[in-house]
Amino acid sequence: MLSCLPLKTFYNIIKCLGIFLLPKLFLMKILLLAIIASALLACETGYAQTPKKFIDPANMDLTVKPGDNFYLYVNGNWIKNTPVPASKTRWGSFNQLADESSKALKELLQNAAAYKGGNSLMKRIGDYYASSMDTVAIEKLGYQPIRQYLNKIAAIKTKTDVLSMVAYLRTNAIASPLLGVGVRQDSKNVSKYIVSISQGGTSLPDRDYYLKDDPRSKSVREAFIKYISKMFMLTGVKENIAQANAAKILQLETSMANAQLSRVQMRDPVKLYNKMPVRQLSKSSPHFAWPLWFKQLGYTLPVDTVIVAQPAFVIFTDSLLNAVPVSDWKTYLQWNVIKDNAASLSSNFVNTSFEFNKALTGQKEQTPRWERMSGLIDRQLGELLGQLYVQKYFKPEAKKRMKDLVANMQKTFEGRIKNSPWMSGETKLRALQKLNTYVNKIGYPDKWKDYQGVVINRHDFIGNIRSASRWQYNDMLSKLNKPVDKTEWGMTPPTVNAYYNPQRNEIVFPAGILRTPFFDADADDAINYGGIAAVIGHEMSHGFDDQGRQYDGDGNLKDWWTKTDADEFKKRTDRIVEQYNGFTVLDTIHVNGRLTLGENIADLGGLSMAYEAFKNTPQGKANTVTDGFTADQRFFINWAQVWRTNILPESAAQQILTDSHSPGMYRANGPLTNIDAFYKTFDVKEGDKMYVSPENRIRVW
Repeated sequence: MLSCLPLKTFYNIIKCLGIFLLPKLFLMKILLLAIIASALLACETGYAQTPKKFIDPANMDLTVKPGDNFYLYVNGNWIKNTPVPASKTRWGSFNQLADESSKALKELLQNAAAYKGGNSLMKRIGDYYASSMDTVAIEKLGYQPIRQYLNKIAAIKTKTDVLSMVAYLRTNAIASPLLGVGVRQDSKNVSKYIVSISQGGTSLPDRDYYLKDDPRSKSVREAFIKYISKMFMLTGVKENIAQANAAKILQLETSMANAQLSRVQMRDPVKLYNKMPVRQLSKSSPHFAWPLWFKQLGYTLPVDTVIVAQPAFVIFTDSLLNAVPVSDWKTYLQWNVIKDNAASLSSNFVNTSFEFNKALTGQKEQTPRWERMSGLIDRQLGELLGQLYVQKYFKPEAKKRMKDLVANMQKTFEGRIKNSPWMSGETKLRALQKLNTYVNKIGYPDKWKDYQGVVINRHDFIGNIRSASRWQYNDMLSKLNKPVDKTEWGMTPPTVNAYYNPQRNEIVFPAGILRTPFFDADADDAINYGGIAAVIGHEMSHGFDDQGRQYDGDGNLKDWWTKTDADEFKKRTDRIVEQYNGFTVLDTIHVNGRLTLGENIADLGGLSMAYEAFKNTPQGKANTVTDGFTADQRFFINWAQVWRTNILPESAAQQILTDSHSPGMYRANGPLTNIDAFYKTFDVKEGDKMYVSPENRIRVW
């Protein structure tokens, strides 16, 4: 292989070849010149010497029949040969991109920390990172950063003091116990912000961990008890008292879990919309003394109306306030302070938290500190760090290509709605009105947050966390009497993800996800349509899934469907629930088809419309062969590559309880069984394990 040659060397080679060429050597020398020129062009222009390959056959398991398990056919060897890294709980396309993004942030933060100039953005980011990596100073402090708050809680005497302390912990960004209180858009009047109250108060990832008696749930509770006890002991509490504290907390949180709605129940936005005057709320939960408590929480103007997502939980928590002794509430509040701040304390707290996390997820080694701190700064000052990220890693041409893809997908979706065989003209018209008002956000915000008021000190890690967290809390409070800012983003630019926001009727694609295998400006259409176009279609479909369809084009929670059309929609989505309920993840654990319904609708809709849009491209129409695969095959192969994942058993079990997404294998295979073109492309026939008869294939969008 030729390395880069300077032009002078190239001219010398030509000279050495001479001008008197023997006829039989002429073609050989011309070929040599062409090779040299090609190598020079690659060096001079910066292009790669070999074209990118977006499908690597070495990752495939060609012994698996595509119609039996397409996911394993495409990813089988990759899965066999790619173990989950010790510091991760799963590993796949998303995780690889997230890892690359983390490393990019690390470089940006290290450069910022070494920066000596006058750029305030660089200084703030650099000083925060430097403080977070000063483990010597952090170790010396031990648990001193939270000691004053533990002492304040210990001084509580009355139940009125309990609520006052909860407000103090929230307004100072120390902990968020009891229940959720915040400022959100009013789902039925999205031009306004309103105070929203929701269930909370528990430590474990899902209510089922408290309530189920299967071996896994029991083992998690046992580990939870040990975790609480050890954490209290790290603050100087004697072992017998720490163990008693743990028992109290488990008992109290179990009672809260009993009163919570399940994740499936919370998929109904109408059920979660309970708007009421504060005076009505005060009657049903008098121990909260709501008007006073709102003032303590930092609301400077009177709050007269609220939305309560789970009224029964608030009523129950009110009864707990009255029934549970003050001493138990003190223990509960101290626990919240310890667990919510453990990650920023000395290594004994960090390591103890990780030991419990191992019981939950199976993760073998702790995530490196630089990665945890990069993530922290991205969460807290993401639009400062994001500016550095997009300057270096996001190309303008990528944004332009994405805009074209989004427009193409939107046009395709429009056609599919118009041609829907089960939807009436009346509902189609409203659906099209909603689709045509989608707001598309790509890469990064048009307007950056400046975090004015956040104080960053290079030598005060805990102070930096507090300052940034208080800013976030106060920023939320400040929205209550302001117009809704539709330019805001819910994710930072480096995030490897995308989302649909029903209240703003927007689809958002951060720069972090706009990379291979999802998107590459140099890739052919088969790759980009099987990747990012399917993701675009996925997010568009969310506007018409079981939750999103209940919001109109303005983002308001409003029933705009005829009853007949709503019934037809439910018939189809119930079949999706049934299909995914049949997928086995571990032993007897199955996918929860009802919990994952919205994502499964979006996967099926996104892939269906991405394929249709792809077939309108020149490559899709020609279906030419590249690297041994037809264009259609490349489209479906990249779709399956996107979802490849290895996951630890413990994390897989947790995912079924807490994640609204199906596991990777079923995100890949589930939609394919319902798409006719897949059967034709890979010659899938009756008798193959993925085969579904034409009359039983499901189409929603």
